[in-house]
Amino acid sequence: MAERISDAEHAVMEVLWDDSPLTAQDVGERIAPGRDWSANTVKTLLGRLLAKNVIAHEADGRRYLYRPLVAREEYVEGESRRLIDRLFGGKLTPLVAHLAERDALSSQDIAEIEALLKALKS
Repeated sequence: MAERISDAEHAVMEVLWDDSPLTAQDVGERIAPGRDWSANTVKTLLGRLLAKNVIAHEADGRRYLYRPLVAREEYVEGESRRLIDRLFGGKLTPLVAHLAERDALSSQDIAEIEALLKALKS
Protein backbone atom coordinates (compact mmCIF):
# COMPACT_ATOMS: atom_id res chain seq x y z
CA MET A 1 0.00 0.00 0.00
CA ALA A 2 1.73 3.13 -1.20
CA GLU A 3 -0.52 5.78 0.32
CA ARG A 4 -1.36 5.88 4.02
CA ILE A 5 -4.96 6.03 5.17
CA SER A 6 -6.29 8.36 7.84
CA ASP A 7 -7.93 7.27 11.09
CA ALA A 8 -11.35 8.10 9.64
CA GLU A 9 -10.62 6.11 6.49
CA HIS A 10 -9.41 3.26 8.67
CA ALA A 11 -12.80 3.19 10.44
CA VAL A 12 -14.47 2.74 7.04
CA MET A 13 -12.00 0.00 6.12
CA GLU A 14 -12.75 -1.86 9.36
CA VAL A 15 -16.43 -1.95 8.39
CA LEU A 16 -15.60 -3.23 4.90
CA TRP A 17 -13.14 -5.81 6.23
CA ASP A 18 -15.84 -7.14 8.55
CA ASP A 19 -18.43 -7.47 5.79
CA SER A 20 -18.46 -6.59 2.12
CA PRO A 21 -19.61 -5.66 -0.40
CA LEU A 22 -21.63 -2.87 1.21
CA THR A 23 -23.40 0.25 0.03
CA ALA A 24 -22.40 3.68 1.36
CA GLN A 25 -25.57 3.63 3.47
CA ASP A 26 -24.63 0.23 4.92
CA VAL A 27 -21.17 1.53 5.80
CA GLY A 28 -22.66 4.61 7.47
CA GLU A 29 -25.00 2.48 9.56
CA ARG A 30 -22.17 0.22 10.74
CA ILE A 31 -19.65 2.93 11.65
CA ALA A 32 -19.29 3.36 15.40
CA PRO A 33 -22.34 5.34 16.61
CA GLY A 34 -20.15 7.83 18.49
CA ARG A 35 -18.78 9.18 15.22
CA ASP A 36 -22.15 10.61 14.15
CA TRP A 37 -21.07 10.97 10.52
CA SER A 38 -23.42 12.21 7.82
CA ALA A 39 -24.01 10.24 4.64
CA ASN A 40 -21.89 12.81 2.77
CA THR A 41 -18.96 12.25 5.13
CA VAL A 42 -19.10 8.50 4.53
CA LYS A 43 -19.27 9.04 0.76
CA THR A 44 -16.30 11.44 0.91
CA LEU A 45 -14.25 8.86 2.81
CA LEU A 46 -15.23 6.14 0.35
CA GLY A 47 -14.17 8.44 -2.49
CA ARG A 48 -10.78 9.01 -0.87
CA LEU A 49 -10.29 5.26 -0.41
CA LEU A 50 -11.22 4.67 -4.04
CA ALA A 51 -8.66 7.29 -5.13
CA LYS A 52 -6.01 5.52 -3.03
CA ASN A 53 -6.92 2.20 -4.69
CA VAL A 54 -7.57 0.42 -1.39
CA ILE A 55 -11.24 -0.24 -2.18
CA ALA A 56 -13.22 -0.94 -5.34
CA HIS A 57 -16.84 -0.34 -6.23
CA GLU A 58 -19.32 -1.79 -8.66
CA ALA A 59 -22.66 -0.47 -9.79
CA ASP A 60 -25.74 -2.12 -8.33
CA GLY A 61 -28.63 -0.32 -9.93
CA ARG A 62 -28.49 3.32 -8.80
CA ARG A 63 -26.05 2.63 -5.97
CA TYR A 64 -22.54 1.29 -5.58
CA LEU A 65 -21.25 -1.68 -3.64
CA TYR A 66 -17.84 -1.19 -2.02
CA ARG A 67 -15.28 -3.84 -1.14
CA PRO A 68 -11.68 -3.75 0.08
CA LEU A 69 -8.79 -4.38 -2.31
CA VAL A 70 -6.28 -4.52 0.54
CA ALA A 71 -6.60 -7.30 3.12
CA ARG A 72 -6.61 -6.32 6.80
CA GLU A 73 -3.50 -8.47 7.36
CA GLU A 74 -1.64 -6.68 4.56
CA TYR A 75 -2.58 -3.30 6.02
CA VAL A 76 -1.52 -4.27 9.55
CA GLU A 77 1.77 -5.63 8.23
CA GLY A 78 2.53 -2.40 6.37
CA GLU A 79 1.60 -0.13 9.27
CA SER A 80 3.58 -2.24 11.73
CA ARG A 81 6.63 -2.14 9.47
CA ARG A 82 6.33 1.67 9.09
CA LEU A 83 6.12 2.11 12.86
CA ILE A 84 9.13 -0.11 13.54
CA ASP A 85 11.15 1.51 10.75
CA ARG A 86 10.29 5.07 11.77
CA LEU A 87 10.62 4.79 15.54
CA PHE A 88 13.00 1.88 16.09
CA GLY A 89 15.34 1.87 13.10
CA GLY A 90 13.67 -1.19 11.61
CA LYS A 91 14.48 -3.38 14.62
CA LEU A 92 11.90 -5.18 16.71
CA THR A 93 14.02 -5.65 19.83
CA PRO A 94 14.04 -1.93 20.78
CA LEU A 95 10.23 -1.86 20.49
CA VAL A 96 9.84 -4.80 22.88
CA ALA A 97 12.43 -3.27 25.22
CA HIS A 98 10.58 0.04 25.16
CA LEU A 99 7.30 -1.65 26.08
CA ALA A 100 8.94 -3.73 28.80
CA GLU A 101 10.66 -0.69 30.34
CA ARG A 102 7.36 1.18 30.52
CA ASP A 103 5.59 -1.72 32.27
CA ALA A 104 3.36 -1.94 29.22
CA LEU A 105 3.69 -5.73 29.07
CA SER A 106 1.38 -7.80 31.22
CA SER A 107 2.30 -11.26 32.49
CA GLN A 108 0.05 -12.63 29.77
CA ASP A 109 1.90 -10.58 27.11
CA ILE A 110 5.24 -11.91 28.34
CA ALA A 111 3.97 -15.50 28.31
CA GLU A 112 2.69 -15.07 24.75
CA ILE A 113 5.99 -13.56 23.59
CA GLU A 114 7.93 -16.40 25.23
CA ALA A 115 5.68 -18.98 23.54
CA LEU A 116 6.13 -17.23 20.19
CA LEU A 117 9.92 -17.15 20.57
CA LYS A 118 9.96 -20.81 21.55
CA ALA A 119 7.90 -21.70 18.47
CA LEU A 120 10.20 -19.64 16.24
CA LYS A 121 13.27 -21.42 17.59
CA SER A 122 11.78 -24.86 16.81
